[in-house]
Amino acid sequence: MNPTAAAAAMGWLDWAQLVAHFMMLSLLSIGGAIVTAPEMHRYLVREHGYLSSADFSQCIALAQAAPGPNVLFVAALGWQIGGAFGAVATMAGILLPSSVLTLALERWSSSRRDSREVRAFTGGLAPLTVALLLSTGWLLAEPAQAHLGAMALVAGSAFVSWRFRLSPLWLIAAGALAGMLGLA
Repeated sequence: MNPTAAAAAMGWLDWAQLVAHFMMLSLLSIGGAIVTAPEMHRYLVREHGYLSSADFSQCIALAQAAPGPNVLFVAALGWQIGGAFGAVATMAGILLPSSVLTLALERWSSSRRDSREVRAFTGGLAPLTVALLLSTGWLLAEPAQAHLGAMALVAGSAFVSWRFRLSPLWLIAAGALAGMLGLA
């Protein structure tokens, strides 16, 4: 479905629910908006059918390849759903709550940085962020799970990223080469 057809099929209640859902995701996006991609996929692809799974993955790939902040994939998803209005709706939903909460917490915690509660909270965010990123990686690798070469490339890339300090550009180049050779 092209953006104008999807937007035309959506009523004001659908748009309000979309914005509200992205506002809720904003408060869960510890580690960046990309960690909420599995829930975005469930909501946009499986539950409402606004996008196909391939369109969803392409929006993320396009935004990740473009220079700029990681959150641009949310604008690409919104654009795919409803053009400029969709991009503004999804970006406002994902940015406003977390920005307001971050500002409020920063003001509160700046004078309490050495307190046990603040240190425990910030220490607990690291494993949560890692788990959310792993679930996002699993979702993005889902289309390749039927292809052994692609899964080997995913596993190898994950290992190299974990074990060595290598620029991700080399891994992207290796993936592109494997794709060109028909290995993945």
